[in-house]
Order: sequence, then C-alpha cells, then structure tokens
Amino acid sequence: MDDAIEKAVQRAIAAMHEKLGEQLTVDDMARAAMFSKFHFTRVFQQATGVTPGRFLSALRLQRAKRLLVSTSLKVADISMRVGYNSVGTFSSRFTRSVGMPPTTYRRLAGFATQIATDPDYRMGHPHNARVHGRAWAPESHADSPVFLALFPDRIPEGQPVRCTVLPRPGPYQLDYVPPGNWFVLAQSITGEPDADVDADDGDRTVCVATSGPLQIRGDGVVHADVDLQPARAMDPPVLLALLDQRKLALARMADERVGVSSIGAAAAGRSAA
Repeated sequence: MDDAIEKAVQRAIAAMHEKLGEQLTVDDMARAAMFSKFHFTRVFQQATGVTPGRFLSALRLQRAKRLLVSTSLKVADISMRVGYNSVGTFSSRFTRSVGMPPTTYRRLAGFATQIATDPDYRMGHPHNARVHGRAWAPESHADSPVFLALFPDRIPEGQPVRCTVLPRPGPYQLDYVPPGNWFVLAQSITGEPDADVDADDGDRTVCVATSGPLQIRGDGVVHADVDLQPARAMDPPVLLALLDQRKLALARMADERVGVSSIGAAAAGRSAA
C-alpha cells in the first residue's frame, strides 16, 4: 500500500477515535485524511476492507466494550459517550455485534461463556464442505490460544458461521461449511492468564489475521492459511465477545499435565454447532 494513503487512512482513524461521541460524517473523515470525499471512501475501504461508516461504528462499540468492563458508568451514559442518542438503539446494535446485551457483557467481565454459530446456516441440507489450513503467529504468540471463525465480512461480529479454538498456532479445520463467500478471521492474545479482556496493558498484545473472501461451493475443500500479526490501527476491531483466554490457558496447562495434547476440539465442541 502507498505510504501516503496509509498515513491518510491513519489520520482519519485517529479523528474517529478522538470524536467517537460526536456526529462524525464522511466529509469530516475525508478532511482529516486530506482527501476528497469520494477518493477517501475508496482508499479507506481498500486499506481496511470496510467502509468508513462501518469502521466508525465498530470503533464505537469497541470503546463501549472497554467502558463497560473498566468503569461503573451506566449503560445510558456509555451509549452517549460513544455517539448514540438512543440507549435502545445502542443496546440492540451492541447485542447484535457482540453477541450479548451490554449488561451481560459487563457481568461476565467481557467474556463469552460459549460461542454459538449462526442458526441460519444450520438449516436445510447438511453441508459437507470444509476449510482447513494453518495459523501462523510470531514467536511471542507460540503458546497462545487462537480463535478462528468464518464470518460474512471483515468485521468479526455477530454469530460466526463456523468457529474453533486452537490451544496454540498450528493446523485447523472447519467442517460442515455452508455455501457462500466467507472470511477466515483469527485472533490470539498474549499476557497473563488473569489479564482483563479490554485492558490497555503493555504486557498484553493482540495478533489478528484475515483470509478471504473464500468461495465455498457444494462439498468442496478450501485451503486458507492465516498469518497472525500484531493488530494495527487499520485492522477492524473484533466485536464478538470471545471465550475467556484465561480459562483456556489454565485448562491447557491442566490438560498438558495429564497428557492431553489439545483443548481445541473441546472448545470447538462447546461453541460450534
């Protein structure tokens, strides 16, 4: 990507972060990027994979997630801080994207007890297609659990089509994938097992990866490796509430003590259809 375009997109994203509680328009973002409105929209989507409006909406919900677990602010106050005039609209969008209502997210300290796949893709004839490959990661994430899932676009939100959890980077396979165009999205987090999910901690790093869109047709087999790299400002945030990395790490250590080599299959069995 051209360095000037990348810097322009980063300026726009910085403006989004600074004004999450305001009514920020595409014209405002384009001015921050110092591009024309139409040129800005095109290069922004090229750089991030999503439109400026969707990216801004995702940042607002990401900030709301952090405020819910790090403050005692009321949900209504948080909705105002992230640019929503209606707490009802905020709550419905949060629930749809994160997978649970704001109050539940706060009560669970930002973690999901399970990850259910989208019921719309369990109906009808059985699907026999599968996606497989390998998740690669930096050495710093060599022993960190990896969440992998199929989504219809580049923002990990709502219920995934299929998902799994690996105990560490390595081979993966997603079975019974329905026909369609899907993105493989992956996330891995380092840090102490008791680190908060949305804490700003210098010892806690997040790596992400995307592959796709993958065309799934019939009973085909599609190979897609993912290369986890440190999350950048231009990477759309992961909105879906994920499984507790602390419990995964502790369970993995317990399993290894008794000679069990993988917790991925068990985690996937609890979370996938």
